[in-house]
Amino acid sequence: MPVLFLSHGSPMNVILDNEYIRELKKLGQELEEPKAILIISAHWKTEGTYLTYSESPKQIYDFYGFPDEIYNIKYEPNGGKEYAERIYKEIKSEGVELTDEWGLDHAAWGVLKYVYPKANIPVIELSLNAKLTEKEHYNLGKKLSKFRNEGILIIGSGDIVHNLRAADYDVYGKPYDWAEAFDNYIINAVKNYNHDILINYKDLGDISKLAVPTDEHFLPLLYVIGSQEKDDNVEIIHQSIQNSSVSMTCIKIG
Repeated sequence: MPVLFLSHGSPMNVILDNEYIRELKKLGQELEEPKAILIISAHWKTEGTYLTYSESPKQIYDFYGFPDEIYNIKYEPNGGKEYAERIYKEIKSEGVELTDEWGLDHAAWGVLKYVYPKANIPVIELSLNAKLTEKEHYNLGKKLSKFRNEGILIIGSGDIVHNLRAADYDVYGKPYDWAEAFDNYIINAVKNYNHDILINYKDLGDISKLAVPTDEHFLPLLYVIGSQEKDDNVEIIHQSIQNSSVSMTCIKIG
């Protein structure tokens, strides 16, 4: 299987019709159907590393103040316990624990509803351990890479650029120059297999502080590149900036 980095942006995207949505739908039509999906979510940051373990993971609406239409959307796949067990055995030495106290948050179902709208593929979610360094997140992604060969689709769901304080209320507002520059720089690093730049993105200085004021939306990318092989093809499925300061870049690797 390939490995994907999918941006999710605002919850409004689950009811919009735009180029980003159309590209996600097209991606789902072109992808081989996986046996299961492992998604690393920007919306589940924890003390410790956790893996969902449930037959029927609950759908989490982890946002407030949006139209009622969004809260009526249902995405309820199987939780893939047998696949969770296989993944757990591979990474339990990293202190990973199984849990049924979480489910599928907006970073997961918000993109999967377009890529696999039938919700007929088991989905497991992995949390972001707040105690890990960038290199440790990356190394955990490397451990997960073996599951690509076992029919499991690995997805990192976040945003390369995610600065809500600087956001424009207009979804299609003019992007900030720094947002476009950082997005392009990171994309080129992925294309060129320059993982050191990606792991050490904070060394870029002020522009990284603007683009990534908090790390939870960037960290899923480190799992994706951890699963990247040097000879993998890198395809940019979609690239745009919403709300002037939120990157919607989607990348297919492999």
